[in-house]
Amino acid sequence: MSLPLGKIPKEILEKYILKLTGEKSKNVVQGPKFGIDFAVVKLDEGYMIVSSDPVTGAEKEVGWYAVNVSANDVATSGSKPMYLESVILLPQESKAEDAISISKQIHRAAKALGISIIGGHAELTPKLERKIVITTAFGLAKRYVTAADAKENDAILMTKTAGLEGTSILADVFKERLSKLGDKVIMRALKMMGRISVVKEALKAFNTGFVHAMHDATEGGVLGGIYEMSIASKLGFLVYENAIPVALETEMICKALSIDPLKLISSGVLLLAVEPYGVDLVFDELRKIGVRVSQIGHFKKGKRILIKKDSSENIIKESVIDELWKLLSE
Repeated sequence: MSLPLGKIPKEILEKYILKLTGEKSKNVVQGPKFGIDFAVVKLDEGYMIVSSDPVTGAEKEVGWYAVNVSANDVATSGSKPMYLESVILLPQESKAEDAISISKQIHRAAKALGISIIGGHAELTPKLERKIVITTAFGLAKRYVTAADAKENDAILMTKTAGLEGTSILADVFKERLSKLGDKVIMRALKMMGRISVVKEALKAFNTGFVHAMHDATEGGVLGGIYEMSIASKLGFLVYENAIPVALETEMICKALSIDPLKLISSGVLLLAVEPYGVDLVFDELRKIGVRVSQIGHFKKGKRILIKKDSSENIIKESVIDELWKLLSE
């Protein structure tokens, strides 16, 4: 059975993989589920939130990316990421400096987020073509939300701009193809990497008490993230393309590479399902910390619908394949 690049399709996960959970434990209150990026384990007091993530598409600052993506997933529960382990896999021709550089990136990113590194593994791996870094983040919580907790009529909010992480990766990996856009555009795109954390905004929004569900828009971008939330919550949605902000640099790079920014990996974009009465408060709290936030639609029963800019309806029926993987597969 052949598979596309990127995440394993929902149908394969649910039919063959997500049921393979080893020994059952009554302490696991949230195990593997499509659309949910962390596990929840019941402790004597409170809960432990755990999330693992790989970074496979980035070339530079791969350690920085890796810390942030797993920390982001823990933060979408409403709890602060506190501890981290890492696995660094390097191509066989790599040098000691490569492992040291990535370890320094991991250290720098973890320190910026107040996370303690507690262990990990590093090796040179035969037949590996590119660097792979995997991180596991841990947090402790008294209460939490998951991406499966969205309610009918919840407003869908998003922070920042679509394709945030992907724009930075593309500007690095395809810099020669994008050179005609000019150095200023490329430099601004590369700097987007510094905005991929959602930890501060997730905790701030969660503390309002009006957030039912959160999700970090990673593979599949904003559209893929909303789809995953809707599947996990057993709801449909109505989202307006015109309402989804896209940075000028992202628009220019996506146009040059003929890809859709709404389907481009978007770590740094926090998706929120918010009780309608609490939307204004969430807006106010996020703006206080300098985070851009937009209302782009709502969850509902029935179909999963994207209203295009030309007012046509695009019904989303399956998982979104990230545009980054399409380009890398070339």
